[in-house]
Amino acid sequence: MLSGVSKSMLSQIERGQANPTFAVLWGLTRALKIEISDLVEGTSAGSNTDTVEVITAPHTPEIKNADGSCHLRILSPPRLAGDTEWYEVEIAPGGCLESSAHAPRAFEHLTAFTGGFEVTSGGVTKILKTGETARYPADVPHRIRNTSKTAAKGLMVLLYR
Repeated sequence: MLSGVSKSMLSQIERGQANPTFAVLWGLTRALKIEISDLVEGTSAGSNTDTVEVITAPHTPEIKNADGSCHLRILSPPRLAGDTEWYEVEIAPGGCLESSAHAPRAFEHLTAFTGGFEVTSGGVTKILKTGETARYPADVPHRIRNTSKTAAKGLMVLLYR
């Protein structure tokens, strides 16, 4: 299934025997190419173009690496996953975000709001100064390290071409 949700789980939800977790809702809305708010509120994209959607900070999805040194806030809408994604990135001093190769032709853009970022992709390593942007292939293993003594913060955009 596109959603990654099993038929038995969907059946249990439909019969009121199970409550979907956020992860299940996320998978379903991504597969349906709708926003979670559309699912909950019963609206659909394009049904009301006179609105401004606000996602509060506590409702912004987050990802942390295993040791907790890297924190990504998912800023892009779920319907764009696998096409264009953007993240607020914060890496603790000495932390490292190791990434396996993404889909073929994937490309990342990392803009440093602070210093300390070291980006490695395809065997090439670059250090970013505050305000600089690194653009690099993400269809190969790559990593972002914080070489400074303070948290490194930035914005990452991931494009799937």
